[in-house]
Amino acid sequence: MNKIIGLALLVAGAILLYFGYTEYHSTASQVTEVVTGNPTDNAIWFLVGGAIAAIVGLGMLFKK
Repeated sequence: MNKIIGLALLVAGAILLYFGYTEYHSTASQVTEVVTGNPTDNAIWFLVGGAIAAIVGLGMLFKK
């Protein structure tokens, strides 16, 4: 059961990382970064949430 949850978290993390990557490279995020010096909050949250979900998912998959 834990392996299934781990796999689901890994997949969800990969999807969130993809959305974060596309959001980070969007026109709106680039304009915001030029004006404020920081990318949009959505991009950061997607990247951080995706990384955490992927790491937890990998941990659950490889846990004995």
